[in-house]
Amino acid sequence: MKVPDFELSKLAVPKLGLASFRRRIVFRATFLFLVIATLALAVVLLKEEKQRSYRNYQDGFRKTQAEIAAKLRHPSGQLALLNAGSANAPVTPLHPLVLPYGAIDFDDPNKAQQAVEMAGCSVHYPNGSMVCVGVGNNPYAGGFIYIVGSFDSGELVGRARGMLDLTEVHRARVRLTMRGQTTRWIAPFEPLPDAGAWGARGRLTGFVDTGETLAANARPVRDFRGWLWQDGERSFFSIRLPIDVFREELFRKPRPAWPPKDLANVHVHVEMLAPGSTEPVFDSNAPNAKRPFSLHAVGETLLPGETLRIVKAGTAEEIATVSGAEDATERSLPWLTRLIRRLPVDEGYDAPVAGREIISTPVGKYEASLTGDASSIDRNLSVVATRMSWFVAAMLGAIAAAWLVIEIGLIRRIVVLTKRAAAVSYNVQDPQIDKRIGELDVSDLRSSDELGILAGSLSTLLQRVKDDVKREHIRAAQERDMWHAVGHEIMSPLQSLMVLHGSTDDPSHRYVQRMQQAVKVLYGTASPSEALEAATLQLAPIDLNEFLANVAANAHFAGIEGVRYERGARPVPARADAYSLEDVVTHILKNADRHRTPGTPIALALTTAGTSACITIHNEGAAIDETLLERIFDYGVSDASADAGHRGQGLFVARTYMAKMGGTIGVRNADGGVTFTLTLTLQAA
Repeated sequence: MKVPDFELSKLAVPKLGLASFRRRIVFRATFLFLVIATLALAVVLLKEEKQRSYRNYQDGFRKTQAEIAAKLRHPSGQLALLNAGSANAPVTPLHPLVLPYGAIDFDDPNKAQQAVEMAGCSVHYPNGSMVCVGVGNNPYAGGFIYIVGSFDSGELVGRARGMLDLTEVHRARVRLTMRGQTTRWIAPFEPLPDAGAWGARGRLTGFVDTGETLAANARPVRDFRGWLWQDGERSFFSIRLPIDVFREELFRKPRPAWPPKDLANVHVHVEMLAPGSTEPVFDSNAPNAKRPFSLHAVGETLLPGETLRIVKAGTAEEIATVSGAEDATERSLPWLTRLIRRLPVDEGYDAPVAGREIISTPVGKYEASLTGDASSIDRNLSVVATRMSWFVAAMLGAIAAAWLVIEIGLIRRIVVLTKRAAAVSYNVQDPQIDKRIGELDVSDLRSSDELGILAGSLSTLLQRVKDDVKREHIRAAQERDMWHAVGHEIMSPLQSLMVLHGSTDDPSHRYVQRMQQAVKVLYGTASPSEALEAATLQLAPIDLNEFLANVAANAHFAGIEGVRYERGARPVPARADAYSLEDVVTHILKNADRHRTPGTPIALALTTAGTSACITIHNEGAAIDETLLERIFDYGVSDASADAGHRGQGLFVARTYMAKMGGTIGVRNADGGVTFTLTLTLQAA
């Protein structure tokens, strides 16, 4: 709801101090503190998270280094080191891998399978088949290529002695292509009578592949060895291919390099065929084959920014360089990344991270150097912080929304209401209140909420004040007319009394003069209070000792009996107006007379202290209500227990006259009654 600003240009508006803005300052400071605290909390959490991330990164880096070293020392890791150059080659057709062993015991199925599994050299196919093709790391173990694998064969059917047609038996077909030449073998399954623990067991006897029918004089290939074992529906095979070129090179000078440089160009194709079918049940060139363990698999364990570099120990020959993959799917805010980079961490955690390991293999030693990038921590943390920044932004947005709602819906209206209330409070004290109070209005702030109810109450109160001001002006005008009339009627008889009692020896002369002075003060003024405030006193030195003695002696003429004063030995001069001071004392005596216990005296006393003289007037009787002690000297305030007909003017006159004479007046309950105290300034000697 829009609150129209109230036009106060014609009104006197007080200058509001800081205290009037305190609540608004506290309110706005609270919201500002919430914003700062939210941002500070986010920054502190980022700093702690960065510190923790750096510490965890170093711990994780050491673990990663240890894991990589353990993998590379494992036969599968050594396989990856020995065949680092073939990591990017196609999976099929198969090419021999350098095995971490000098040779494979292909005659023993368990040892052959264990060696292949530990080396991790197998190529896996979607149908569950697998095959490993490799050469030993020692050339003097023989120039052979080893093929070890498994496939789903069904029940094995073997070749009987003398059978030339191979289409009715299980058989293996192997093709080797290297250095421009292709060699083919066909190896039918020849079962052995003693299968042992296997469902079936036998040899794979190799012949030169001339077709599905063997020649009558066909002889097995020398040094071709193969075995086939069946366990349930799955069969395992191991084959050793004789490679004449490799064996011939062993006897050449100088000593041949091993493994051969062109090993990646040697292709091996293996097929397993079932009886009655020309389609293989296993084909090593089948699509979607999964390559064996390689150094690229090590990169999956590396974090972004980490790099593994492998070289041959003692040389500058680089075997491979693998880096952690960057996560391109996550994005971060650039300014947030810069902020995180500026956040400090404990000394030592921001040092470069690097490590080195020596890996020994049968063909030599390799140096694996792992380096980390601490800036990747900042990037990763920035990615996480970017996701979390939306929550921080939402919190700040909620704080801002709450502030706007309260600021517009509450604080702004409070400000308007405060200004108008201050204007009301200030202008009701203005001498021209009757003209100015009518310009104040808060009715436009009325509504059904709390502030609207408060504004409505203030509007109602203001209307009552306006009505009271009108009535007061009417009463004041009537009182002024009355005092004009009273003053006019009294002045003439007083002039006659002054003639009759003109002698200064006449006791009535003094009282007639006081009456005449009072009438002069009141005559022609707006009200008694205004008249007394405007009166001018004639201050002159008087002897308070003599003055109080005369007052006590003449009190019975004013109808006040039992006034006692012990006259002092020395004069006590003070500056005062004798008539006004006598009015003050007389008003207090009359008040004491009304409230004293019947038959008890009223005691006057005079003391001096420094430059001040103190007059005390004490009567015994009922104490004054504590709530009236501060208000009893206000105009129109009268004790409700007093006799009717008193307007509460006497003590107001006493305070006004004492102030004009530079003195003070006070009252207290003491000694079973009430004591009034008048203080005046002593006349300098």
